[in-house]
Amino acid sequence: MTDPHTAPRTSAYASRTPVHEQELDGFGTVRILPLDAAADADVIHRWVSEERAAFWGMTGLTRDQVAGVYAHMDTLDTHHAFLVVKDGEPVALLQTYDPEADRVSECYDVEPGDIGVHLLLAPAGPEGARPGWTAALASAVMAYVLVGLDRRRIVVDPDVGNDKAIARFVKQGFTAGPAVVLPEVDLPDVYLPEKKAQLAFLRREVAFPA
Repeated sequence: MTDPHTAPRTSAYASRTPVHEQELDGFGTVRILPLDAAADADVIHRWVSEERAAFWGMTGLTRDQVAGVYAHMDTLDTHHAFLVVKDGEPVALLQTYDPEADRVSECYDVEPGDIGVHLLLAPAGPEGARPGWTAALASAVMAYVLVGLDRRRIVVDPDVGNDKAIARFVKQGFTAGPAVVLPEVDLPDVYLPEKKAQLAFLRREVAFPA
């Protein structure tokens, strides 16, 4: 008789083709999937609606509005969204973007090979925070962004008040840049309020030294 605790689980994500898949010793298998705005709307809406995700700026949106945001993003060549899955369970929302096509370019000198990253982690499960868990997950994300996409430097722009995120980036090897004010964006398809951000950068040779 099969033990239900050891039997392999089928995942709704197993049939989807990842842009990156990595087995991490002692952690599990991380797969990065292109976000499906309709199919993934429920889980993403749940994450962005929590108070802890206030810095993501989507706490007041409905499920359909969240789906609409990512459906629009899917039409862009410069901005991309992904669902990060660990051992068949969704664990993070990853967004990448070309800084030249983003408001952040007004706040720093963009270098060739730069790529912007936003990462929203899923809430911790019933077992609570797990030491080393975020670092392991981030290593797979950085491998995809810097090595898989052949980029030279990551730029992140967490809210200046998001001390937890800033500390996490510094711990992962990022170098803090200037605190800046990202200008308001008011377009027919997207609205972003002005944002006070702390820029930070991670070069490929720092994340993956030869």
